[in-house]
Amino acid sequence: MPDTLLSHINYPEDLRKLSVDQLPDLAKELRDFVINIVATKEGHLGASLGVIELTIALHYVFDTPNDLLVWDVGHQAYPHKLLTGRKHLFHTNRQLGGISGFPKRDESPYDTFGVGHSSTSISATLGMAIASKLKGDTKKQHIAVIGDASIASGMAFEGLNHAGVADVNMLIILNDNAIGIDPSVGALKEYLTKAKVGYKPKTDNIIEALNFTYFGPINGHDLPTLIKTLEKLKTIEGPKLLHIITTKGKGLKQAEENQVVYHAPGKFDAATGDLLPKKDTQQPPKFQDVFGHTILELARKNEKIIGITPAMPTGSSLKYMMEEMPDRAFDVGIAEQHAVTLAAGMATQGLIPFCTIYSTFLQRAYDQLIHDVALQNLPVIFCIDRAGLVGADGATHHGVFDIAYLNCIPNMIVAAPANEIELRNLLYTASLGLEHPIAIRYPRGRGVIVDWKTTLTEIQIGKGKCVVEGTSEIAVLSTGTIAKNVISALKTIKEKVSHYHFCFIKPLDSDLLKGILEKYKTIITVEDGVIIGGFGTTILNFANKNNLHPKIHLLGIPDQFVHHGTTDELHDICGISSEGVRNIILKNL
Repeated sequence: MPDTLLSHINYPEDLRKLSVDQLPDLAKELRDFVINIVATKEGHLGASLGVIELTIALHYVFDTPNDLLVWDVGHQAYPHKLLTGRKHLFHTNRQLGGISGFPKRDESPYDTFGVGHSSTSISATLGMAIASKLKGDTKKQHIAVIGDASIASGMAFEGLNHAGVADVNMLIILNDNAIGIDPSVGALKEYLTKAKVGYKPKTDNIIEALNFTYFGPINGHDLPTLIKTLEKLKTIEGPKLLHIITTKGKGLKQAEENQVVYHAPGKFDAATGDLLPKKDTQQPPKFQDVFGHTILELARKNEKIIGITPAMPTGSSLKYMMEEMPDRAFDVGIAEQHAVTLAAGMATQGLIPFCTIYSTFLQRAYDQLIHDVALQNLPVIFCIDRAGLVGADGATHHGVFDIAYLNCIPNMIVAAPANEIELRNLLYTASLGLEHPIAIRYPRGRGVIVDWKTTLTEIQIGKGKCVVEGTSEIAVLSTGTIAKNVISALKTIKEKVSHYHFCFIKPLDSDLLKGILEKYKTIITVEDGVIIGGFGTTILNFANKNNLHPKIHLLGIPDQFVHHGTTDELHDICGISSEGVRNIILKNL
């Protein structure tokens, strides 16, 4: 590394040796470092570029890690990691065995709270502040950094409501850039938009109404002003909120102009900022796009169809319907609980709501799933994106629990299509009207079928099928797109092994399953969800209930959190890659 300011800084104590006049130069070096690494290694770019100055100021003014700093979500924590002992490891970010893309407690004492989902920072920081108060430590500072999209979430307001009467030493920094992953939405966003740098809060300031002392808005890229303001805030007791205005992607023209794409742009040219061209070959579509185009196709013919997403219109591809039918497709912001109950309310009035939501985020609305949808048996259609192992985002984002947490809910239909065509047909079938709620899970990434826009066909609920009927005494049972690993494994085995696909995990095709359990001596189940409570466990329970006892091997995610790496690497570690399936078959032949 060349002899720069950054080359001499490994920890915040090194940073604090610099003069305030040197910090703008450090900010440029830090911004260039992030750009150069993310350009080749990929990751979250725009959010980190937007908080370069804020990160420097926080570690310069506060005595971290003794003072406790919590980042909300953590997309913006790359400069924090670079200044807290991980600069030499940053090239391993999000790679197998490398550092996490999010703050993680067991990675560094500077990562005071593990994050990945939004809107947790205020509650966590308040918990820390109350702990300090109980210990009699009145000097310790507690800082939460939260964005304007995250602070609109219900959990953030719960934390604000409590913090306003808790009488603790706590600072919330509202990083207002008018965007999360997609542009921020809602009435609070409109309120914040009115607050510009130099604005003087009126008597109806919403933050002051919650008993916080409000400061700002100030320019979040003005280092001298940031440092002066933070120094002042250190001396003021009680709950405080500093409102800063920043630009997501600051310092890289393309990232500033196209903030959605440059949130996590993939590989790009660090010198020009231009995205690297993709190979010009025809590829299968992303599953999210199959959903997005199919729901629009269905909605054109059925005016009762509604689309709902909690802050993921681009990631889920509901954006296509939102662009053409803005009155029938809704981004409700980071509000998973609201999204689910909103869909339930619509269903009571005869609408057909498709609630598209990532598997890991649906966990945040579990009570609404049970209490508001399933208990009332309302036919809400849950389109669960990013199901299974999602790769580099790691443990906070893997969608491996949904089969287990949905499987135990009465009235819920749980389906996992094997490919794009089956996904389309499931969406079509659900749109025709069901007597129960349905969850349709599908993974991140591309499928296997290039020509996927086939004629829509209704699927019979609860039916499985035989993919390959073999001559051996072994049958492999799979659900969802992990079936492609089974198909690949069977191609390399000379002895003919049977393969059955269960699109429906609930209800199971009991007739087909009973015949399989009676016919084969060895059953191997394969899923990309947790084994405990999952598809394989359901098969095992069915066998025991019917007094059928072939040897049953369950392949899936073990009882531990899986960290980050490529999806193929993680499949291999969990034993559900094509090689893992092949090995278990060969052991039983």
